[in-house]
Amino acid sequence: MAMEGKDIEALIRAAFPAAKITVTDTVGDGNHWAAEVIDEAFRGMNRVQQQRAVYASLKGKMDGANGELHALALTTKAPE
Repeated sequence: MAMEGKDIEALIRAAFPAAKITVTDTVGDGNHWAAEVIDEAFRGMNRVQQQRAVYASLKGKMDGANGELHALALTTKAPE
């Protein structure tokens, strides 16, 4: 079963409560998502570290062929 944008945002928000989070269904099928996460916690982290932190917040929802989240294009950064 596919995840909804609000569920993706809620998982990310639990790990990054002060973040600015934008989740977009990129093709309208409920399976291909893009998320932008802007949070002070990313300051001093490289892009890989930032993205690993966000993927960890998804608690395995993208793991394996049976993952609920099929595709997530992720943009992360610290606030300017």
